[in-house]
Amino acid sequence: MKYVEIIADAGSSDTVSAIAEKAKALDLRLGVVGEDGMRQMRMLVNDDNVQLALDTLQNILGAQPTARIVVLSVEATLPKSAEEDNKKRDAATAARELLYEEVEKGTRLDANFLVLVVLSTLVAAIGLIENNIAVVIGAMVIAPLLGPNLALSLGTALGDVILMRKSAKALVVGILLAIAFSAIFGLFWPSALTSNELISRTNATLDSVFLALASGAAAALSLTTGLSSVLVGVMVAVALLPPAATLGIMLGSGNPALAVGAGLLLAVNIVCVNLASKIVFLLRGIHPRTWLEKEKAQRAMFRYVLGWIVTLIMLLLFMYLRSS
Repeated sequence: MKYVEIIADAGSSDTVSAIAEKAKALDLRLGVVGEDGMRQMRMLVNDDNVQLALDTLQNILGAQPTARIVVLSVEATLPKSAEEDNKKRDAATAARELLYEEVEKGTRLDANFLVLVVLSTLVAAIGLIENNIAVVIGAMVIAPLLGPNLALSLGTALGDVILMRKSAKALVVGILLAIAFSAIFGLFWPSALTSNELISRTNATLDSVFLALASGAAAALSLTTGLSSVLVGVMVAVALLPPAATLGIMLGSGNPALAVGAGLLLAVNIVCVNLASKIVFLLRGIHPRTWLEKEKAQRAMFRYVLGWIVTLIMLLLFMYLRSS
């Protein structure tokens, strides 16, 4: 449930009231008209109808340069209505704008992102080399790799080229930084690199494909349903950070054959995470607001999904040829 606050010209009050009725708002409050002729209006809307309300408000109030729409999260309302108590279906998809705000944070290529990548890579490398799964899991908790992957998929669903570029840049920089830092780590590591945790990340198998697909789908679902993405972020990091760290370690230690295996696993996981999350966004009905943007986004989504599928097929073929 969301509180949608509208600040617009007082003459729009009747229009906003009609939109609230159309969106089946549970409550509508019209504030006092200010000296500037602007009025604050608030409507309480179920998650099911938030996107409808926002789209309609933007279409109607778009011509007012001083109009503002703010969406506020509601933790709880008391007393609960009978409709809420008897509601049996799943929670509705979160509003498009809220999804955008959430994932856009993960594309910011700032010092915090870079430091977290370095720290998580350091912890993961030590855990892999020392065969300590607990340490590897600890690295997954702080790895900031969920954001760029989800942002790339959402950008494709919305046809937002800017978001796609920012997310792709953050993802590429994060992965390359992890590989480079772990390569330095592997170059100077004094003992043999033969732990089971490390060697297991040099062989791409079908179970790795299913793990990455499940991680990407779970990540997109957690975002669209408003559920916690902490554990899902760990799943995505499990699919991406250990193979990237292993690739770097093997390159640094002079093991090109094992490095190829780790690189193949990393590539397969990146493709699967993005493919699965894109499909989930598509099935959940995440799309732009206007029909023209929808047409562009649908074409872009088709191209990218087809591209990821073709790439995955080629990687699976390479996996088969490499194992035979």
